[in-house]
Amino acid sequence: MKLSINYKHVESHKPVEVEVERHVAKLQKLLKSYSPDLVQLHGGFSVNPHTQELCCALTLSLPSGTLRATGEAATVRTSCKKAFSDLEAQVKKHQEKLRKDYEWKRKRRPSTREVVLT
Repeated sequence: MKLSINYKHVESHKPVEVEVERHVAKLQKLLKSYSPDLVQLHGGFSVNPHTQELCCALTLSLPSGTLRATGEAATVRTSCKKAFSDLEAQVKKHQEKLRKDYEWKRKRRPSTREVVLT
């Protein structure tokens, strides 16, 4: 996976990098079926000057589509966690659509049991 991160008005890069590496490892488990050269993750961390909140914006480019997620919170860890959890959910849903899981879902048959009253 190719990874690039941009920082705007973020002073300390070390805690951001540690948190991103932890979440990227989780994403790589989900993206085993794709060639590592074709998967690109672009991240951007910035500080909102009015609210002083950190914003994490992620873009994941896959051969079958592009997924985007953002997370905004007071700390780096929570903004990163929100963005990556949203991105993981999107990846799972995207892969379900590619596998056509909706066609394989079992339909519930109406119950044919008769209720016996005594």
